[in-house]
Amino acid sequence: MMSPRSKGDDTRVNQQITAPRIRLIDANGEMAGIVPITEALRKAQLAGLDLVEIVPTAEPPVCKVMDYGKYRYEAQKKAHDARKKQKVVAVKEIKLRPTIDKHDLEIKLRNATNFLQEGDKVKFTLKFRGREMSHQEIGMSVIQRVQDSLAGKCKMELAPRMEGSHLVMIVAPGK
Repeated sequence: MMSPRSKGDDTRVNQQITAPRIRLIDANGEMAGIVPITEALRKAQLAGLDLVEIVPTAEPPVCKVMDYGKYRYEAQKKAHDARKKQKVVAVKEIKLRPTIDKHDLEIKLRNATNFLQEGDKVKFTLKFRGREMSHQEIGMSVIQRVQDSLAGKCKMELAPRMEGSHLVMIVAPGK
């Protein structure tokens, strides 16, 4: 009852199994022991099922008598569920200036708090222009206000540091 194989599926089925002897698990899920491949294929055919290689790296390989289509469907379902449960951590960027107003900073901090609660990292970028570069202490005081207001809500991933004309800091969600 040979089922067609899909692309990217390297599971060997029925005549594709090349080992002379295999460890067989029958259709009921019971261990049948080590048997020749011809006998295992005959048992699978009598049951109207496929002989599927479950553990090809074992010595001898472990094969099971089962419906290959159902096996493939279950494997795809598991992979889909695993992908669904994964959370992709995004890095959200918030841009600041040394001359930012108090209220504007509060709004940006509220957004940062929301990002952190959603499980995303936040990158604060404070850009200096022209002569502002000679007064980096003003930018550091803005970043310090950000740190003080986010204290306890997050953990520092990248301490504030200069990257060219930008002062950069990255925070990640806390506990």
